Amino acid sequence: MKQLEVTIMGQSYVLACPDDGEDALLAAVARVDREMCAIRDAGRVRARERIAVLAALNLAYAQAEAPTAAPAGDPGPTSRDIDALIEKIDQAIAADGQLI
Repeated sequence: MKQLEVTIMGQSYVLACPDDGEDALLAAVARVDREMCAIRDAGRVRARERIAVLAALNLAYAQAEAPTAAPAGDPGPTSRDIDALIEKIDQAIAADGQLI
């Protein structure tokens, strides 16, 4: 198993990678980076942990919807979708003031 150094939202990470899994891992890193940067660039969320949770939710939701996905031209979650998720997470966190 080899290691790859990748960058997600400007932060470097060293990840273990199976010998034949480099392309898949790099594709996953690129997708996570895009999701996290889109959330950060929307401007409503600053905390890296919260951005990571939102990105994870977006990616998990997209994965769950994959069998019934929209046509190939579908751009994925809109800023309205992201704002709705942020609002739901804000409400859940407000109850106890903690992310985890």
